[in-house]
Amino acid sequence: MSQPARRGPRAERTRETILREAEALFAERGFAGARLEDVAGAVGMRRASLLYHFRDKHELYDAVLAALLQALHARVAAALRAGGGLAARVERAVSAWVDFVGERPALARIILREAAGATAERPPAILRHAAPFHALGREVVDATGDDPLTRSAPIDPVHFASAIAGATVFFIAVMPVLAPRSGIDPLAPEQLAAHRNEVLRIARRLLGTSLRAKPHNTRP
Repeated sequence: MSQPARRGPRAERTRETILREAEALFAERGFAGARLEDVAGAVGMRRASLLYHFRDKHELYDAVLAALLQALHARVAAALRAGGGLAARVERAVSAWVDFVGERPALARIILREAAGATAERPPAILRHAAPFHALGREVVDATGDDPLTRSAPIDPVHFASAIAGATVFFIAVMPVLAPRSGIDPLAPEQLAAHRNEVLRIARRLLGTSLRAKPHNTRP
């Protein structure tokens, strides 16, 4: 049995490095294909040293998911809590989502792998970290319950999330594979900005709004 990891500054830096390298490997190879030996090698340590920080691959994978989704939640929550009407809040959140996946594209690939490998008997592991997003949604609904947009154009959250999240996941993770000769780099700043604008147009159509496109600064 592995010993509990130390919590000093050096151990925390090592843990963050492990999570960063594991994030990339899980995105590239999936849970089954990524080996602890590969993660350890990318970090520059032995497998036994990695097990000092994480007991096994399941714990490491869950920690990667937690780190990714906590960071995403913080970004989206800041956008939604910044005030204003519902349409403005949603636009900021959409921009925050696109910018975040552009910065950490591993999330898009992990989402695809999670969905592809899930079954009714084995739901995707990412769902274990969904509760804060559900709570955030309820918080926004409570805060904007009397918004004119809510009364005039009720939003189906499932269809809205599918259209917005699906577009970005496909653009980031799938387009480079399906159209390798297109010359499009989804992570290039100009391409990401163009995609953000297109997703905002989709959001406005679903919301029934016609807000003019404005620059969105979602980074802290």
